[in-house]
Amino acid sequence: MTLMVDIRKLSFINEMAKVGTNGVADNMTKLTGEDAQMEVMKTNFIDVDDIDSQLEPGKRVGVRVRLLNPPHGHILILFPEESAKKITAIMLNDVVDDMSDVSGKMARSAVEEMGNMMASGFIDGWADVMGRMIDTAAPQLVYAPGEEIVTRTAGLGNDDLALFFDSDLTVPSYQIEAEIYAFPDLEEFVELVNGIDVQTA
Repeated sequence: MTLMVDIRKLSFINEMAKVGTNGVADNMTKLTGEDAQMEVMKTNFIDVDDIDSQLEPGKRVGVRVRLLNPPHGHILILFPEESAKKITAIMLNDVVDDMSDVSGKMARSAVEEMGNMMASGFIDGWADVMGRMIDTAAPQLVYAPGEEIVTRTAGLGNDDLALFFDSDLTVPSYQIEAEIYAFPDLEEFVELVNGIDVQTA
């Protein structure tokens, strides 16, 4: 099985990200009543063994979601701690008057809900572009140094490459950094991408 992606299909990887982020922005607009925008700043294949040089240091909080259908694997949504605080403020704005009263459990729940929303948007984007259903297992909350989370998630599928989407979610008054990693089964992923029908003008 070759792991070469048909060069005409590479744009679909970015399209998957774009469809997913549009869904996230729409959900945030509904949630906050403000015009939210999300942009993928860059998309890269990264070598997991070299992850320490790719990541800014520091702990991350987020969710890991396992895909139950091809291309299988996991999606990882991570937020730096500063962004996690902003998410807590957004998600609990209508519930809590004084953010200093927010418990660690409430804050984790808010970030988990946001992570789930982003993961669902991304996975729906993949499903739309690939023309197939992709079911998921229940998301897992993760909180640890970023390198540790990424390395552990990569080890679940025994792949040494991951897709990395560096993203910015902007809600008026807030800018949230999000790191999105996809760890698909690479053979399945390449087979699915190469099987996509490219519409030619």
